[in-house]
Amino acid sequence: MANLITLDEYKTSERIESTKDDNRLNSLIVSVSQLVKTYCNNTIVDHYTSDKTEVFSVNTSETSVQLSESPVNSIVSVKERASIGSAYTTLVADTGYYLDTLTDSIFRSNGGNSYKNFPRGPGSVEVVYKAGWATCPADLQLAVIDLIRYYFKDEHKQRQNLGGASIQNPASSVAYPDHIKRVLDLYKSY
Repeated sequence: MANLITLDEYKTSERIESTKDDNRLNSLIVSVSQLVKTYCNNTIVDHYTSDKTEVFSVNTSETSVQLSESPVNSIVSVKERASIGSAYTTLVADTGYYLDTLTDSIFRSNGGNSYKNFPRGPGSVEVVYKAGWATCPADLQLAVIDLIRYYFKDEHKQRQNLGGASIQNPASSVAYPDHIKRVLDLYKSY
């Protein structure tokens, strides 16, 4: 798993020169990177150069399968099989299948102008592809930095004491401040 930002990137953005909090910051970078990936249901950078393999079990008449990672950069292979005991057959791009980049879905084609159903059964479709970004997009990186700061400064706690004064943060049904959540929602896969 690749982190969405580095310690140096965080320290530069926050104008931190000291190394006294490096261990805590490194831990937060790892945790927040995974937290963002889990929330977005997308690994963002992990499969940009490494293959992602997804196997789909088709129960009904389906002409498409939707891939979990986004955006899809390239398809390595699309395979289908008629039954559990049979070998996979590799489909050819633009005759056996079509990649819809708007929805990151693979549509089964009959080679002409119409769709064809994928075979039914457990593990009947296998797709190997690359997806994501080479580096974390700038707006998402800013949200990650804000989220690390949010946890680093303990702003996630409902009640804080500062020099005898008490600050009450309102409880929220969302785990993130609104300005961070808005950016994360742009990258969320549903």
